[in-house]
Amino acid sequence: MVVKIGIIKTGTIGTSSLIELILDERADREDIDVRIVSSGAKMSKQQIEEVTFKINDFNPDIIIFISPNPNAKQPKNARKILTELEIPTIIIGDKPGEVAIPEIKEQKFGYIIIQADPMIGARREFLDPTEMVLFNADVLKVLAVTGVFRLIHKTLDNVIDDIKNNEPIHLPELLVTEKEAVDTAGFKNPYAKSKAIAAYNITKQVAQMNINACFKVKESDEYIPIVAAAHEMMSSAAKLADEARMIEKTNDSVLRTPHRRDGSTLSKTSLMDNFR
Repeated sequence: MVVKIGIIKTGTIGTSSLIELILDERADREDIDVRIVSSGAKMSKQQIEEVTFKINDFNPDIIIFISPNPNAKQPKNARKILTELEIPTIIIGDKPGEVAIPEIKEQKFGYIIIQADPMIGARREFLDPTEMVLFNADVLKVLAVTGVFRLIHKTLDNVIDDIKNNEPIHLPELLVTEKEAVDTAGFKNPYAKSKAIAAYNITKQVAQMNINACFKVKESDEYIPIVAAAHEMMSSAAKLADEARMIEKTNDSVLRTPHRRDGSTLSKTSLMDNFR
């Protein structure tokens, strides 16, 4: 069976940019077919309604809805629309979405809420396209090295397997803390693991600083240094993630978990070993 996966992207968080690619990193899986609809950077009522209804044209077996703050007005509106489609749905969002968890459960959706997928410092005086790309590159590195992306693809793979095997679908209820992420990363060296924990927690602080600077602090002479500082912290977190990865490389203990064509995963830790 080929599982049809419909992904709705509204606005963007770090996870948004590569969510579909972590499921099919070599573009050779034969058990899934993926379609994406996106509203781009904007999250207005018209755009979110258009893309949410549009995904039904693909007749998906599972829907992944990913956006900043699933509790915000328009993502909340999208969730109401998704309840009408009656298709198994997983909501993926960032830390502000934690408050929406009870409602998401009530709607019978699954969820993956990532604490360390921070809001960007979106103040015009500071943020330009170059800074936006650099920030997201740092976020992606932390999400990858600390195990967040591995945890997400393993979680989604389990749901895909349920559908393939015509079994009851177990939608995830996952709040991604540093422990959930780093335990999945598969570190062998305790210093590497410690650096990854530090990187994750710094990234969580970046999120709160940027929320404060973008929505609470009103004076530019106050909020500009805050968003600049948050981006410096994000850069430092990415460097810690690099260092953690390099320790594991030096020890020849990097965990690799590629997909087979049938969607199952292989595993090895030594570069020149065979997969098992």
